[in-house]
Amino acid sequence: MVLIGLKALNDCINNCHYGDKSSRFTFVYVMLFVFLCVLPAQAAITIPGADGSDGALQITATTVIDLSEAVTGAWDADNSANAGKGIYDSEKWAVVFKYSSVNIDAGATLSFSNHPSRAPVVWLVNGNVTIDGTVSLNGQGYQTPPLNSQPGPGGFRGGAGTYDNWVKAGSGLGPGGGQRSSGVGYGGSYGSIGGNGPERYGNQSLIPLIGGSGGGSDINGTKSGGAGGGAILIACKNTLSVNGVLRSNGGNGYNDGPGGGSGGGIRLIADILAGTGTVNALGGDGYKTYDGGLGRISIERVVNDNTLVIVPETDPIHLSSETTATLWPPDNAPKVKILSIGGKTPPDDPRASFGTYGADVALPEVSTTQVVVETTNVEQASQVIVRVTPRFNANYITANATVDNVVSTDPLVIHWIADLSVNVGYSAVQVKVVRP
Repeated sequence: MVLIGLKALNDCINNCHYGDKSSRFTFVYVMLFVFLCVLPAQAAITIPGADGSDGALQITATTVIDLSEAVTGAWDADNSANAGKGIYDSEKWAVVFKYSSVNIDAGATLSFSNHPSRAPVVWLVNGNVTIDGTVSLNGQGYQTPPLNSQPGPGGFRGGAGTYDNWVKAGSGLGPGGGQRSSGVGYGGSYGSIGGNGPERYGNQSLIPLIGGSGGGSDINGTKSGGAGGGAILIACKNTLSVNGVLRSNGGNGYNDGPGGGSGGGIRLIADILAGTGTVNALGGDGYKTYDGGLGRISIERVVNDNTLVIVPETDPIHLSSETTATLWPPDNAPKVKILSIGGKTPPDDPRASFGTYGADVALPEVSTTQVVVETTNVEQASQVIVRVTPRFNANYITANATVDNVVSTDPLVIHWIADLSVNVGYSAVQVKVVRP
C-alpha cells in the first residue's frame, strides 16, 4: 500500500510579494501639502483581531506552550472561553494568540510543542511586547531512527536516519528539504541555499508565513538530518522590545553525515521597535559543508528605536502611523492546492503525519500516480512543481505539472496534472508555484 501525507501548507508561492516592497508592482504616492496649523498626536497602528481575549502572557521561568491545546475556529473569534490556548485556523494554517500584552522575563525561555498540523504561531497584541529572555522556535537536532527530527511550528521535519538494511534513510521534508546521499545528507534550503541543497523558496515579506526545511540524512548512518526552524508573526500595537533573544534556527545534523535544517521565518510588526537583543533565523550545522541555509526575517515598524543584531539581515519596511497591519495574503492572492492523488481527494486540512493519525490518502500498491493541482490567480506561464518525499528508502522527486484545462478566467482558475513515481510506505506530497 502507498500511503500519502500532504503537508498542510499547499499555497507556498515563490516570488510572490505583497505591499510596498513588491518586486512585481510599483506604487506611486502623490501627496498634496496645504497649510496646516495643528499637528495631531501620532496614532498607533491597528492590528486586526487584536482583542486581548487570550489575556496577558507573562513568562517568568522556562515554559513550553502546547499548541495542540488550541481550539479550532476562525482566527479573529473571541477566545475568552479558551484564554491562553489560542485558536487554530486551518484556512490560515496558523495558531493565533490574541494577547493583551507579552512579557518574557530575563533568564526565562519560551518554546512551543507543535500542533498536529505543525502550523506557525501568530501573536496579535494590543499592548506592548517585551522579550528580555528567550523565545525559541528552533528546529530539533538529529534523532535516532525511525524518528524524524521535529521542526519548530511552521517548519518541516529532518530526513530520518537508516533503521536497518530494509529501512534506509530519507530526505528532508519541506519545499527546501535536503537530499539523502551515501556518506552525507544535504542541507535544507529556505532564504538561502543549504549545503548542496535545492533552490530557495518563499518571499521576503513572509506572506504567507512559513518556516524552514529539513536536512537530508546519510544512507550509511543512523542519525536524522536537522529539522527546519519554525515561523512566527508578532504584530504589536504599541512597543515591541527585544533585549533578549528571538530565534528560529534550524536543527543540527549529526557531525558525521546528516545535513542541517534551514532557519525559519520571523516577521515583526510594531508601532515602535526597540531593544538591544538578537533576532536570528540561522541554518543548523551539518556534516562538513552541508549546513542548513538561512531563514527569512521581515520587519515592519513606524518608529525605529533599536540596535538589534539581526541575522539574516533585512531591510525594514517603514510604516506610516495609523497603518492597519497586513496579516494574511489578500483574497485575490495566488493560491495553489492539490485536488486529487491517484483519483482520491485529500482532506481539507491534511497532516502528513506518517502514521500518527493515519494517511491523508491511501493508494493501492502502484509505481506511478497522477496528481491534479488547482491554481487560482496564477498565470499560465508559471511553473507548478509537485514534490514527493518518501519517509524512507528513496530521495524526493519533483515533476513539473502541465496545464490540463482552464476552469475559469475571472478569477483565473487552472487545473494542472503531474505524473509521479511513488514508493511503498509513507510519502509527503507538496506543491509550489514559481511565477514569471
